[in-house]
Amino acid sequence: MNRILLASALLFAALSAASADDLPSAPLAARPAAKAPEVKLVEPHLHIARSNIAGHARIALTFDACMGQADERILSTLVRERIPATIFVTARWLKHNPAALAVFLQNPDLFEVENHGENHIPAVDTPTLIYGIASAGSPQAVKQEVEGGAAAMTAAGIPAPHWFRGSTAKYDLSAIGEIRAMGYRIAGYSVNGDGGSLLGAVITEKRIASAKDGDVVISHINQPTHAAGEGVAKALVDLKAKGTEFVRLEDVEDMGDDKTTE
Repeated sequence: MNRILLASALLFAALSAASADDLPSAPLAARPAAKAPEVKLVEPHLHIARSNIAGHARIALTFDACMGQADERILSTLVRERIPATIFVTARWLKHNPAALAVFLQNPDLFEVENHGENHIPAVDTPTLIYGIASAGSPQAVKQEVEGGAAAMTAAGIPAPHWFRGSTAKYDLSAIGEIRAMGYRIAGYSVNGDGGSLLGAVITEKRIASAKDGDVVISHINQPTHAAGEGVAKALVDLKAKGTEFVRLEDVEDMGDDKTTE
């Protein structure tokens, strides 16, 4: 009896193995989809020609006016102290700040007004997120951001711009080429003064006041409720007291990397 049962078990196993060979093989585990290549972004530096005079540093102050309202703490200090600066404005900001624009236009010896774009969209021609902000995403959208900003400026009575700085100050290399082909120099910087206006007053003051001969400082003039603006205003006075020479970008020769000014 045991022999019969053993023979039956062996026969069943053989038949099962043969049947398994006839079944379709199980699919391999699905491979994860290949990730889209990351967009290579650059954040260009910009320097201006140095004075090379001890105790007489030359720096360029640049301010972004992205959206929101004008920071009168900074603007009034620039006017009162007669400190020149280059202001990068968006079409959105111009629409809501006619009084500040009037101050710029009334003081052409102080203010050079340049292009910060139409809607404060990063000038990157491939879809991506930068600090949570969606990029322009195509060459056509980059062109619209640049040209839309310029059109709003000239419509507001501002001379045609020659410099462009995109939202976030980050670009991909192809967009840099496209913007340069439109006739613009691209404004990088060498000192981040206020960390996007998010730093405290004390550290902002220290950062800007530490600017050296040939530096280009970036800060913001559109966040009147942020503590950084207080630090910016104090730093301007600090620098002036040290004998700093303030210039606008249009006043001096400059040197930008990533082919932003070549």
